[in-house]
Amino acid sequence: MNELHFQTRRQFFRDCGIGVGKIALASTLVDQAVATTESPFPPRRTHFAPKAKRVIYLFQAGAPSQLELFDHKPKLAELEGKPIPPEVIKGQRYAFIQSNAAVLGPRFKFEKHGQSGAELSEMLPHLAEVVDDIAIVKSCTTDQFNHAPAQLFVNTGSGLPGRPAMGSWLSYGIGSEANDLPSFVVLKSGGNLSGGAALWSNGFLPGSHQGVPFRSSGDPILNVANPNGYDARAQRETLDLIGQLNRQRLGLVGDPEIQTRIHSYEMAYRIQARAPELMDLSRESAATMALYGVKPGDGSFATNCLLARRLVERGARFVQVYHAGWDHHSNVEGGVRGQTRQTDRASAALIKDLKMRGMLEDTLVVWGGEFGRTPMVESNAALGRKLGRDHHPQAYSMWMAGGGIKPGITVGATDELGFHVVEDKVHVHDLQATILHLLGIDHERLTFLFQGRQYRLTDVHGHVVNSILS
Repeated sequence: MNELHFQTRRQFFRDCGIGVGKIALASTLVDQAVATTESPFPPRRTHFAPKAKRVIYLFQAGAPSQLELFDHKPKLAELEGKPIPPEVIKGQRYAFIQSNAAVLGPRFKFEKHGQSGAELSEMLPHLAEVVDDIAIVKSCTTDQFNHAPAQLFVNTGSGLPGRPAMGSWLSYGIGSEANDLPSFVVLKSGGNLSGGAALWSNGFLPGSHQGVPFRSSGDPILNVANPNGYDARAQRETLDLIGQLNRQRLGLVGDPEIQTRIHSYEMAYRIQARAPELMDLSRESAATMALYGVKPGDGSFATNCLLARRLVERGARFVQVYHAGWDHHSNVEGGVRGQTRQTDRASAALIKDLKMRGMLEDTLVVWGGEFGRTPMVESNAALGRKLGRDHHPQAYSMWMAGGGIKPGITVGATDELGFHVVEDKVHVHDLQATILHLLGIDHERLTFLFQGRQYRLTDVHGHVVNSILS
């Protein structure tokens, strides 16, 4: 095969024999590489003044039941055990149940809280304490009704793997304020994620913008510590030599992934210096630890919420805290009870902690899953399921706080059965457009040319939800 067909302009100048041009070009590229090594994610200008500088996304994987948490529907209790009206469910598809399944009433009591009078489940006593600091959105909707594509859709704007995650778009678009931490960090608890690593992929963006999974205790990344007998000086000299060779190769072929490799080596080196201080929760007060309910080393959602605060405090742009285990096809009552024990205190603590530190006003906190749960019951003896709820993409709830969000409001509404949105529908792309807007980004202008097309996080849809903006 003729290699000429695969030559880049840099390869041409390398081989054409024009010495001065070759030297000048290589020198320019090396200078660029050295400059970029100083900060893989330098802060960039936004389209307009941002209200938020950073994001903590508390993603509740598996899809919490809005009917047990946020969207109180007394009508369901009246109709429990009866078939849902045919006109309500016409043309709908479900993952596991028949569309004519019987109605299941809410399993918990609801009460109004705060000056806002927002109605919350008894399973959210800690969130009730900060209800006047959050905006509850009861009218979310999505295009996907199975977990993996729905999780991908929320995180990347597409139900198919291969697109960049929201954190990658932000890293690419506006960079980071941290030189010794990744711009986009991922923390996980509660089990496996249906969408897998594609949820924090850089997709077609340069590899340096990929999300970096951190562990909740010990070294945040495996093998970040040096082996015995390998001191800091030897490591620095080794990295300098590898960096020199990589920059030479970059100057010859111009492959942007070589630059990603340079960034990766340097970022790993910096994390080694930063990691012990970042992960040392003994530096936190006993009051803070009790506020979150943290037990050091347990890898819990609570620990991850505290680490998320510590990460954004140190300049990380986007911290995605995934907590799995909300997929309650059976015993939705027991499932929600167990999950709220793990998540309610820490979610509210994060709001309180950020507010006490003066960080809530420019830190956007988002809480929610990939879709909702059906008003109808799921019971299947063959699968050992009873008193559960199936996937429901038509309507679900989430909340947001800080970073330009109007506090103490409830947006949107569903019908009396919690089935369809009837007021202020908020599509997934609308949510994404709003998050970008709060960070000073016009979602229609943050694009990347790939395969001859300008791609964006919101695809060709999305509108900013102005009703929740302060």
